[in-house]
Amino acid sequence: MRHLALLTLIGGMTMADPAAAACAPALDFELRRLAGDETVRLCDAYQGKVVLMVNTASKCGFTGQYDGLEALYDRYKDRGLVVLGFPSNDFGNQEPGSEEQIQKFCRLTYSIQFPMFEKIHVKKGQAAPLYQYLAEQTGAYPKWNFYKYLIDREGNVVDYYSSITSPQSKKFLKAIEKLL
Repeated sequence: MRHLALLTLIGGMTMADPAAAACAPALDFELRRLAGDETVRLCDAYQGKVVLMVNTASKCGFTGQYDGLEALYDRYKDRGLVVLGFPSNDFGNQEPGSEEQIQKFCRLTYSIQFPMFEKIHVKKGQAAPLYQYLAEQTGAYPKWNFYKYLIDREGNVVDYYSSITSPQSKKFLKAIEKLL
């Protein structure tokens, strides 16, 4: 009888606790929150969600996309979308500031509420492990700021979009809605 109770308990934990499920490789990374000390295991925080990962920069011609990314996050977060921002200074020295400066800029200029993480490298040859993985899955490293990688609820990298793809692009919105 005790063995049956133990098996039921173990089985119940496996079935009821999504964190106990295997971590999808696209989310099996730990990163520090922007301008903070907290480290987040992406799998623990975002597994089961549709995830949009974007390399960002504050002094880029595409910086205005912050508005569109925040609007996407606000519109779809209750349906399971999360936007994750990763500042990078890899292109044109367009993110030269400290993490504290980046955070202040994002909050004051664009009222960013979606999660932002530590400043990282995304460019081929020096990319952080997360961006190496994204490039392996898609065949594309970011060629500029505001590249967007879309990950489904199962943790599969399903597509990527270049900087010129607006967060309000009909094709882009249709791809997100299909995954929600």
